Order: sequence, then C-alpha cells, then structure tokens
Amino acid sequence: MEYTTLANGVKMPMLGYGVYKITSEECERCVLDAIKTGYRLIDTAQYYENEEAVGNAIHKSSVSRDELFIVTKIWITNSGYKRAKASIEESLKNLQTECIDLLLIHKPVGNYLGTYRAMEEAYKEGKVRAIGVSSFDTMELIKIYDYAEIKPMVNQVETHVFYQRKKLHDLMNKLGIKHMSWAPFAEGKMGFFSNPVLTEIGKKYRKSSAQTALRYMIQSDIILIPKSTHIDRMQQNMDVFDFALDEKDMHKIESLNIEKSISPFKLKGIVGTIYYYYFKTISLF
Repeated sequence: MEYTTLANGVKMPMLGYGVYKITSEECERCVLDAIKTGYRLIDTAQYYENEEAVGNAIHKSSVSRDELFIVTKIWITNSGYKRAKASIEESLKNLQTECIDLLLIHKPVGNYLGTYRAMEEAYKEGKVRAIGVSSFDTMELIKIYDYAEIKPMVNQVETHVFYQRKKLHDLMNKLGIKHMSWAPFAEGKMGFFSNPVLTEIGKKYRKSSAQTALRYMIQSDIILIPKSTHIDRMQQNMDVFDFALDEKDMHKIESLNIEKSISPFKLKGIVGTIYYYYFKTISLF
C-alpha cells in the first residue's frame, strides 16, 4: 500500500474501498471481504445508509481499529451547525468508533459553512482526525478555504481518465488539499473498460484497463476508492502497487482527458437543494 500525508500530518492510504450503492444488507460482508483482501481505507457516507453495516464490519474484523482509515460524509439534510453536530454523534455511534479518520461535507448545498464549523469543533474535540469536503468546485473550495479556521485537508470529487480535473487539481495542490476521486472507473461509462489506450498500455504491464487507470491516478497523486461487491475484483483493484507507468504511458493516458463529467446535472443553491432532496426521495441519486 502507498500512503499520502495530509496537511496536518495524518497518513492516509492512497487506495480504499467505496461502499456507494451497496445495500446495508450486503455492505457488512463486502467490507469484511475488503479488509480481508488488504484494504484499510473504507469510504462511506450518511446518505449511503450503510454506516451501521460498516461499523459492524469494523467491529467484527480481526484488524485493529487503529489500522483502519474510516471516511464518512455529512449529508445535506444535516446541513448547518446544529444538525451537523448531532449527525456527527450519530455517525460515530453507527460506525462504532470513538473517532472518524476523515469527515467530509458531502455536497456544497445548504448552510455548509455552519456544517464546517461543527466539523472544526469535532476535530478540536478529537472526534475527527481530519476534515474536508466533497464535490466542491473551484469557487466553492476557495470560499470554504477562506472561511475555515482549520483548512480542509481533502476534496473528494468525480475524477477519472476522461475527467481529470486538472485546474482543480492544481488549485488543491496550491492550497495543500489532497485530491480524492469518486467514480474512478467513470461508472463504466464512455467505454471505460474497453478503451483502446488503457487496454494497450495494460497489456505492456500485464494489467487490465481498470488497473492501468488506477495506477495512472495514483501516480498523479489522487486518492482512490473503487467499488466492487466481488472479492476477486477487490483483489484486482488492489493489485496496482507492483508496477509503475513510464512517462510516455502517463502522457498517453493524460491525453484521454476531455474534462467530461458522467453526472447529467450540476445544480447549485436552492435549485440544487430541491434536486438533491428529490432524488433522495426516489432513491436514484
């Protein structure tokens, strides 16, 4: 495993296991399989409704808690200081832990400045080891950075070979914020797994297109949380630390970037709030 160091000195694995869209019934088994496979970073969220299952897996695992790095996120329904503060306690209870390793604001919607203030308090109280944000674009990231007493340490954003977020990545480097990817496989869209560039380069290293893409992002200093419910795929996703892409291959994969999101909409403010609540209700987002 390779690690990165956050602005406050906390070490974080470069590769973890994401549980988005995994039902609570299946999540416990998947997280136990992931830990058995060698994953030490587990990424969940209040919105995923599987924090409790992750907590059960952590409790049942033979791996000690201090070897694991647990990430969760505060959902928009808990936006604002009071609600966020209460939700942090609920997340701690669900995860069966005294301290969350990384706590993020899930979306820049609602009173996220109040949310961040609650997170800063939790950090000072030792309930959280690191804090940050998720899905924050340039202006939103600058706004919260300027507001924060304790600067955000991570920004988790959609990132894959077709949407490499170069300008945002440069800004995060400048601000000392680590770049974390969600949807590193672009959810299989845009012909990701059959892409000829990834496939051809993968053959050179005896790796799959998925492994090649993961390796590219790790070498680009991007933290990853690929998801699979199959233990053999979990192992394949983890098997990316025994090779390194050369400079020529890095440039070839860089050229795949078209800065295109797989998300159909990017709505903000009150319209974004209505949008997120709507999709929460029908369980599609």
